[in-house]
This record gives sequence, structure tokens and C-alpha cells, in this order.
Amino acid sequence: MYRIAMGISYNGSGFCGWQTQSNLCSIQDVIENALYNFSGFKKIKVVCAGRTDAGVHAVNQVIHFDTNLDRKMESWVRGVNSFLPNSVSVVWSQLVDNDFHARFSAISRTYSYIIYCSKVRSAIYNDLVGWSFYVLDIDLMRRAIDLLVGEHDFSSFRSSQCQSKTPIRTVYSVSLNNYGPFIVFTINANAFLQHMIRNIVGSLIYIGRRNRDPIWIKELLLAKDRTKGFSTFSPNGLYLMDIEYPSNFHINKKNSNNQIFLNF
Repeated sequence: MYRIAMGISYNGSGFCGWQTQSNLCSIQDVIENALYNFSGFKKIKVVCAGRTDAGVHAVNQVIHFDTNLDRKMESWVRGVNSFLPNSVSVVWSQLVDNDFHARFSAISRTYSYIIYCSKVRSAIYNDLVGWSFYVLDIDLMRRAIDLLVGEHDFSSFRSSQCQSKTPIRTVYSVSLNNYGPFIVFTINANAFLQHMIRNIVGSLIYIGRRNRDPIWIKELLLAKDRTKGFSTFSPNGLYLMDIEYPSNFHINKKNSNNQIFLNF
């Protein structure tokens, strides 16, 4: 039995999220179907590093699965891709040790959120960005994100449907960069709660509109109350950028490209 890890890139528009659904509308469903068609065996179950919501995209999602099929890694990439829709792609494939687990072996995840600031919504970028009608104060937002770094109770930023046993998460780094009408917020943490990033982005935009001071982020963290925060922002601009694993697993993300659609 072989354990194989894969890097997956996808445009989440039109899918009902990562996790399998009865109507087969999820990204997991189309990947498992492609693996079945390629291998010719019974359905292969995959495990992912992070279950993204409907409309959320991924540049480098990581999955693993077990199989008896002995093929070259390049064949897995090209073969599975031939059965996938254009909006989903296998980027790399690698044989891993049996103790590797796409989710539980991960030591950090990185997400980016792209905000498009304009008086008029973009027809071109449409489902690829979150849209803000308002001009945002970047300096205020940058001062606010620094307060997220460290270990905190993120109850004020978690969905009421979140099933995580604990709201405690550790944020390792954050950044906020401006590229013309685009603002890119990037956050790296050990793990995330359901809707955590989208709720943070919603609050950052509220600060960027000068409705609150940056210290409000700290007040929300201390409040531990979702009702105190701003509304959940659109899933469209959210991208799972990367998953980090301990070096002993030797995960080689060849062919990975962390560019989205602009030269960030």
C-alpha cells in the first residue's frame, strides 16, 4: 500500500466547498471521482489539510490518500488532471511515509484575502476578489493586524456553526499590502476556525473605513463574543496559499506557484 500526497489548486466558484456532499457538488467529490476514473479501482477517499468553504479558492491545498496502484508521480499528476474540470488541477504529487497526514501533520497554514477597492464592482475579477465600495485607510488596517499576532481566543471571529473544540489559535505572522486598487491581507497560523479569516477581514474593513480605531481588534479578542464583531465578509477573495509540514516529511511542492492572478 502506498500513501501519496498531492498539491491541489482550484477556483472555488461554483463549488459548495471542499467537503463531500450528497449532490456531489464539492471539490472533494470531483477529485475522488477523477482518482477513481484514473485508477480504475474502487473509490479512493482523500484527506485534505484544510476544508475550505463554498466560494473559497486554493493555490496549494494538500491532500493524501492510500492506494495499491504503482504509477510514476508524473503520471498521477497528468492522469488525474485529465479527469478534472478546468477549475481544479493537481499541481504536484509525491510518495510519502505512512505516518504523513495532510491535516494532522501540518504545522501551519497560510491564507491570503484580496480586497478590490472601487466605486464599481469588477466584472472581470467577479468571484475572485472581495469588493469594497469604500476607500480604505491602509495605515489603520496595518496597525490593527499587528494585534492578531500571538496566541489568542478567537471566539469573536468564529462562526456560530464552528465545531472546533477550542477557539484558541496561534497567529505567527500577518501582512497587508497595497497594489493599486487591490489590498492583500495574508495571515499564517497553526490553524483557523470556521469563517475566522472572513470575520477578521470584515472587521479590518470596518476599521479601514475609519469607523473604529485599530485597538478595536484587541477589544474584540478580549470580548470573546462573535456578536461584538463586524459581519462576515465575502468568501470570494479568500485563498488557501500554502501548508507547511515538518522537514522530516520532505514535502517538495515542485511546480507550486503562489502567484494568484497579479504580480504580488
